[in-house]
Amino acid sequence: MGAVPSTPRHTSTTAETAEYLIGTFVGEKSFPLASDFWQKLLELPLTLRWSSYRVQQACELYAQNNHHTRHLAKILIHLSWCLQEAVRTSGAPSVVYLKAINAVYFSSVFLKYIIENSQSENIELCLSLLENEPVPKDFMTDQRIENLLMHNVLTFVGSIDVSPTTSLLHQELLNFMLVAMSTQLLSGPTPGPKDVNPFLDAAMSQESLLVSSVVRRLLLNFIMRPRLPSSTAASYSIFSEENQPGVLQRVGSAAANIVLLPFNYLVNSNSEGSRNQLADCSLHVLLVLIHYHKCVVIDESITDRSDDSASTDPVSKVNTYFTVNPYSKALENARDIEFDRADIEGNAQNGPVVRLPFASLFDTLGMCLADETAVLLLYSLVQGNSDFLEYVLVRTDLDTLLMPILETLYSASRRTSNQIYMLLIILLILSQDSSFNASIHKMILPGVPWYKEHLLHRTSLGSLMVIILIRTVQYNLSKLRDVYLHTTCLATLANMAPHVHRLSAYASQRLVSLFYMLSRKYNKLVELRDDKLQTKAISTGDGLVEDMSAELQIYTDFLRIVLEILNAILTYALPRNPEVVYAIMHRQEVFQPFKSHPRFAELLENIYNVLDFFNSRMDAQRMDGEWSVEKVLLFIINNCRSWRGEGMKMFTQLHFSYEQESHPEEFFIPYVWQLVLSRCGFSFNADAITLFPVDMHANKEIYYDEMNTNQNGELNEQRVQFDP
Repeated sequence: MGAVPSTPRHTSTTAETAEYLIGTFVGEKSFPLASDFWQKLLELPLTLRWSSYRVQQACELYAQNNHHTRHLAKILIHLSWCLQEAVRTSGAPSVVYLKAINAVYFSSVFLKYIIENSQSENIELCLSLLENEPVPKDFMTDQRIENLLMHNVLTFVGSIDVSPTTSLLHQELLNFMLVAMSTQLLSGPTPGPKDVNPFLDAAMSQESLLVSSVVRRLLLNFIMRPRLPSSTAASYSIFSEENQPGVLQRVGSAAANIVLLPFNYLVNSNSEGSRNQLADCSLHVLLVLIHYHKCVVIDESITDRSDDSASTDPVSKVNTYFTVNPYSKALENARDIEFDRADIEGNAQNGPVVRLPFASLFDTLGMCLADETAVLLLYSLVQGNSDFLEYVLVRTDLDTLLMPILETLYSASRRTSNQIYMLLIILLILSQDSSFNASIHKMILPGVPWYKEHLLHRTSLGSLMVIILIRTVQYNLSKLRDVYLHTTCLATLANMAPHVHRLSAYASQRLVSLFYMLSRKYNKLVELRDDKLQTKAISTGDGLVEDMSAELQIYTDFLRIVLEILNAILTYALPRNPEVVYAIMHRQEVFQPFKSHPRFAELLENIYNVLDFFNSRMDAQRMDGEWSVEKVLLFIINNCRSWRGEGMKMFTQLHFSYEQESHPEEFFIPYVWQLVLSRCGFSFNADAITLFPVDMHANKEIYYDEMNTNQNGELNEQRVQFDP
């Protein structure tokens, strides 16, 4: 394929014509924009099969010649023109769709090769024409090609409805966007001013109306989950004469295609929720867009007047800042199409607003939360969009979201630590609302079939949430040992505590057992620290001892939070929670070792006040036979009516809120791309990735292993804030 073959004779086959045109496209000869070569190339309705080896050869030759042919820039311009015409035809079937699909296929293949074989500090895409390049009269030579392209790509995505006619082009444009935005993979985890992301920067520069339409379309694709035509050939028949398929058929069709696209849209066999190719790809693109942060350098000159007699010289001061992300803002300001609070209050938003069916979005999220990308979308919405959070909180069917969240946490051993933490943050955000904490205890679940350790019959949603949070703490103690995860679980339980209503017997037992679990860890740390201090070979200033002391302080705080949780239930909700009283009475010995501890004494006074109240009445009550569980519980229920809380010390209610770090991009940008690589089958040269650490496969292409995550560093960008 190195040499360009001669023009084929009229008797040549269609395959030979394709060989010639594609060989010419990647070869040394440069064709001007107005050449009819481009029309012939993009109108080829071929089924030629190429092996991946030949595709690699074509890409290598293309990369060598693109610097002087500028064929990448030219095909991107032709793609832009095709999309402009497609928008003008308003979705009507025409040959322009065939040309656009072929153009986007070619662009994706060769652009991806150039990106993944570049270095972060030297990405040469050659996205401009040479100065002496002849161009059509109406072509503006001063416009940036990446801006022209992204404007037209986003205009098509945002303005043309998805239909059987347009769905394939929608899909391939979204795939192209992932390729174009993959320049982020060549950057470090912290965005810097030298990062090269031309297509992402072009997307960020679009007007707000277009940005809003794109965000709306991507979310509608996620909600409506439109399906591509079942047969690729059938989908191409509207473009081609004699029902011939287009030049670049989809990978995964019955026959291989002329250019094996480097990503093949594999869908995992163990379906998570309702997997849908277009919906998944739309979500991937949206997540990349909303989490992008561009770092900009500004040079501020300051005049030095330290010596009045000397001449004043300007001193250069360099600062960096992140530009506003319009896609993130559009998502944050999205409103419910059924009910817009801002309009009613007379405070309508300035500029275009994304209007969505929140009800459908809520239901779709509930269906798809087994997929980590849907979890990240839900996090982005409840953390950033106050209207959607409010909508979630007033829904009467909170189990739609909570049950898949709790089931996922139940299977934590099969999940990434990032996913667990995202889910826990969502629960923490929801628990900041008192009405949420009250309503979850009113919803009774007939059963929880996926919970295997104990039969949960007619358990409240609130009790199940307590059980799962405590189980997550237990899992973290034995496996992850992540302080942030502990803190988030306990913070959520603390927010829920004053509103607990009829906590189940099993949940009450688990709550007391939680104190016992943490106390065992605490006692073990005390013993280890004391042993080290008594060893003469190690001084008191030894780093290991200091680390133990710091960890001991952490677990002291954890134990105190659990005591605060129990105090809040006993102080504000004791008559409504006889099972909690029973569990404390049944395991009252676990509190004894800490009764004189200076950090716990005042909190334990209230617990022992409750124990004294019920123990004294139980001792005074004569009983025929032994006390059974049923009799003790009935006794507690009866005596709860006479409980007045006398002698109880009132503590300020704990209230924890979630606060995102000021620079969350250091966590989210690598995390989003890890999800994209693991879910859409988007392969990438592992040697080229510097955004996050990867394990290299034998073929040097990375499909990110979602179970291989850093369990120590990925949670550092989140913070739980204590509100006194």
